[in-house]
Amino acid sequence: MMLNLVSDSSCDLISGELNSPYARLTVAPMCLHVGGQDYLDTPELDIPALLSKLAHHRSSSACPSPAAYAEAFEQGEETVCVTISSQLSGSYNAAMAARDLVLAEHPEKKIFVLDSRATSGAMILLLRKAAELAEQGLPFEDLCAELQVCQKNTRLCFTLEHFDNLVNNGRMPPLAGTLLQTLGIRIVAEATAEGTIRVAKKARGEAHTARAIAQLMSDAKDCTGSHVIITHCQNPEGADRLRNAILDRLPVKAVEILPCRGLTSFYAMDKGLILSY
Repeated sequence: MMLNLVSDSSCDLISGELNSPYARLTVAPMCLHVGGQDYLDTPELDIPALLSKLAHHRSSSACPSPAAYAEAFEQGEETVCVTISSQLSGSYNAAMAARDLVLAEHPEKKIFVLDSRATSGAMILLLRKAAELAEQGLPFEDLCAELQVCQKNTRLCFTLEHFDNLVNNGRMPPLAGTLLQTLGIRIVAEATAEGTIRVAKKARGEAHTARAIAQLMSDAKDCTGSHVIITHCQNPEGADRLRNAILDRLPVKAVEILPCRGLTSFYAMDKGLILSY
């Protein structure tokens, strides 16, 4: 049976992008409110134009509706949905509401909603793991249990040059964001086990930042054989330098680089780097 995978667009993938004959992916778009206009986080969204507008206008974001999730859930008999952290968005709650709606009409369906407690590459790792488990032929309940274990072992950290949207949308205390940006300090922050954001380290310059990230990764878990995903906001050069630094310092298996889509660009802003492992 084909596994029906669903996610919100903070996963930085698009519908159908997951390469698996055992699972198909549907991505429900987030909505970005910028300067009085709404922008759906779809593949057609012009990220450079969005970033330019973000520099001059107040902004906010909204999660997919329960109806959007319900439509995606109805496409399969067995569904796994992975959402951005419930501490950062209402996406998980919307997906759970959709699950209840669909099961009320189709009690024979199986729907599991997983709070990634992270975003971006961490969600990609979980979605790929779900497809891998489907290929192994695991019963649905066992597959879901394995995914929960994988979620607990997945880590995410990031480094930013700009903190405006994190501060404006309540993700970082205003004084901390203003002070760090004024001093030209790059933060290295991480997702906590609860799915909130914690400032872990501070550094000046790319070399110090790379060392701080490598040390944070090493402290967080044994990275031997890990697959690492770096998502970047208009910063492929910085992502490549960070990849090389990680490969030099840690026994990871591979480091993959992908671009941020709309929602993650909205928060990471220009030059931001998000690292999942």
